Amino acid sequence: MKVLLVVYDNDSYISQFPIGLAYVASILLGQGYVVEIYSQDVHHYPDNHLTKYLDDNKFDVVGISVIAGYHQYKKLLSLSDAINRSKNRPFYIIGGFGPSPEPKYFLEKTNADVVVMGEGEETTVELFDAIANKKPMKDIKGIAYRDGKKVIINSRRPLIPDIDSIPMPAYHLFPMEHYRLLRMPNCSASDFVMPMLSGRGCTFKCTFCYRMDKGFRGRLAGSILEEIRYLQTNYGITYISFFDELLMSSKKRTIELCEAFIHSGIKFKWDCNGRLNYATPEVLELMKRAGCVFINYGIEAMDNEVLKNMKKALTTDQIVKGIEATLKAGISPGFNIIFGNVGDNKETLQAGVDFLLKYDDGAQMRTIRPVTPYPGSPLYYDAINKGLLKDVDDFYVNKHTNSDLLAVNFTELTDEEFYEALTNANIQLMNNFFNRKRKSISSQIENLYKKRDATFRGFRQT
Repeated sequence: MKVLLVVYDNDSYISQFPIGLAYVASILLGQGYVVEIYSQDVHHYPDNHLTKYLDDNKFDVVGISVIAGYHQYKKLLSLSDAINRSKNRPFYIIGGFGPSPEPKYFLEKTNADVVVMGEGEETTVELFDAIANKKPMKDIKGIAYRDGKKVIINSRRPLIPDIDSIPMPAYHLFPMEHYRLLRMPNCSASDFVMPMLSGRGCTFKCTFCYRMDKGFRGRLAGSILEEIRYLQTNYGITYISFFDELLMSSKKRTIELCEAFIHSGIKFKWDCNGRLNYATPEVLELMKRAGCVFINYGIEAMDNEVLKNMKKALTTDQIVKGIEATLKAGISPGFNIIFGNVGDNKETLQAGVDFLLKYDDGAQMRTIRPVTPYPGSPLYYDAINKGLLKDVDDFYVNKHTNSDLLAVNFTELTDEEFYEALTNANIQLMNNFFNRKRKSISSQIENLYKKRDATFRGFRQT
């Protein structure tokens, strides 16, 4: 059986490696299927190119995986139309965090045959066996499917307890020369970057998060290091971006991983997603020694009441102490703040701006976006219960038109007041960013001509 996996175009100059699809590809190869990758993201093919490709090449199955988001939703609809127009239209499967919470809606909108809900590896084995051997799908956990005009939603599949049992992503099927050019904070021009998973899930329950998996499942350090060795040997990777929700799931795990990285003797830079309640001086010092150059923190708000409302399990004191300790350790912190949660107002927004201005180290452009109640998140169901949102169709068609625009207003501000406050906040942040850049370039110019700096190599953008 021949399978085409489609990587959609995200309109990026350098795309991020599609980890989820690469895991599925590896599973399919292990089952003996022929797998081909359609890299729309790399080549920026128009959608009608996919129609012609399917017309000219015979595939038994075509699959697409998308996260939740206005761009991803629109791309999925347009690619679905391209697939459905093809003369040799294959069996069509969709998956990912986008379709998983509302599979019936996505089946109806895309005319796909099956939605894989949640974690896909074990489901993929059973589903493709059923497709290949024309078996019924009624007992396959983790899928929703169309049976004529009727949509059947099967029970959800339990999570894979041992994620080290999942084979390594099928890197060799993908254009790695493109993906390794991804830029991350504090990587050099000569670094080659690759995202990786050190684990799956998260121990926390923030109301705005649409992740449906419960709990955290970490990989063994030996398994992680084996994959890093493979990436270094085969693709020259020098920087690992741990892309999972939360590498810093506890102090104990973070320390164990860092000690394993140090003792392995493998040299590489890395970044991760972290938690500020675990960002202690001793942990951060060890992370620095192990090669960590950037920790992306979900701060979300600088007001204790708002943090409590979103079930962030953080306080502003913990945030300040953690950020100060991170900077002192010589690691660059990522600051993620959102606006518009229950309890937010102009004052809480300005508190976030003031915090960003005070602790900005210039590693990234800082902006603040509105909170978005993605389907599957507690905030999504809260919006429906409050009458602020009708359903998933209202979310994707009417409300979520852009990630930087208001989808649902949970504050007591009018929409106009909301946008005015966000305008003022982001102008402050942008002025700070470009003032920093201006000072830096001015300093380069003075150093170049006054000190005859022969190491200067031009005013480069990258």
